[in-house]
Amino acid sequence: MIASPNDPTPHPGPVSATGPGAFALGGTVTVPRLGFGAMQLPGRWSGPAGDTKKAVAVTRRAVELGVRYIDTAAFYFSPTHRANDLLREALFPYPADVVIATKVGPLRDETGEMYAEARPDQLRAEVERNLEDLRVDALDLVHLRVGRLGAGIADPLGERFEVLAALREEGLIRQLGVSNVTAGQLAEARSIAPVVAVQNRFGVLDQADSELVDLCADAGIAYMPFFALGGGHTPLDSDGVRTVAARHGATEHQVALAWGLARSSSVVQIPGTASLAHLEENMAAGRLELDEEDMALLGRRG
Repeated sequence: MIASPNDPTPHPGPVSATGPGAFALGGTVTVPRLGFGAMQLPGRWSGPAGDTKKAVAVTRRAVELGVRYIDTAAFYFSPTHRANDLLREALFPYPADVVIATKVGPLRDETGEMYAEARPDQLRAEVERNLEDLRVDALDLVHLRVGRLGAGIADPLGERFEVLAALREEGLIRQLGVSNVTAGQLAEARSIAPVVAVQNRFGVLDQADSELVDLCADAGIAYMPFFALGGGHTPLDSDGVRTVAARHGATEHQVALAWGLARSSSVVQIPGTASLAHLEENMAAGRLELDEEDMALLGRRG
């Protein structure tokens, strides 16, 4: 949750009695388990151009529909638009009960290329860029993203995470997370400072991270899947998903989101879109209840 510059104190916000339930980040700030990802708001990374009015409308509608957790990053931009700028235009001054989380780590040049990971001495500038873009005094949650676009890199992350932990002690960051990590890297980060969230690749057709999902549930850490609706080399193409969708009169995307919510109490879904219709579809997934037969058909892999 990002407070206005005149009121930097975080306030736990109300959660709707209906929908997918809630999760207490760090045991303190409670958010519904169906959030919103801002990556698609600027348009595609290499074009076409985004649409400011549509992006602003989608963001505002997400909050109207009950979203209280928004995932962004300064490196989410297209040739014409930046996600943080669009969030600021749509929501500033930010509602006190909305958590806006960002990520640092990958370095991306103006051509769109992810060319390196930030060194420890570069991370403060990345955090400050998010502070400036969002026009806030403190960031609600900052993930250290390991690796760039593909699979994570199993290198030690301690020196980099220590920088973010120090910025947390300074009051520039309220809570910390990690992204694209192994169980070993999560353990390393937790030995340095509390970790409230993990953002890794996971979905109904891509369950390789199952053990880490369960570890997060046991530890009270939110698990926020990316590519929950398919992506990369795992498109959402499954007879099982189609069968369950038909049984409920739902879409395949809704089934994928509902499966994650049913799979673990630690899962907080953060689907992204720049379409009002797709946003409405995603949010309706919070009301879709899958039964044991559905879950057995969809399977549990990993």
